Amino acid sequence: MNNILSRLVGDKKDWKRMEARAAELPADYRAVYAEMKSYMWRFTAGDGMDIVEILREVLDLFETEAAAGRSVVEVTGNDLAAFCDARLPEQQDVYRDKLRATLNEVARKLA
Repeated sequence: MNNILSRLVGDKKDWKRMEARAAELPADYRAVYAEMKSYMWRFTAGDGMDIVEILREVLDLFETEAAAGRSVVEVTGNDLAAFCDARLPEQQDVYRDKLRATLNEVARKLA
């Protein structure tokens, strides 16, 4: 029981650190990161740690590319859903096409 509580507390602290890092991103990166989180959470399995690791990697990439002066669209391309899907585990979902279209609206607005 103690091990489970330690893990949960550690995971929560790690998540808060990630969110603080995301808050420091430029506005366009923050907006895309927020939309990506919303999209990706729909595909999580179990406790969600699979998506947290993917988001951590995306956050690392965004920090690096923002520091290099690249726009978020240069990093993700115009098909934001494809950028996300390439990072998600292979799966089938009846809502994927609708979710992809909604997510890509963000990229179109930024382009």
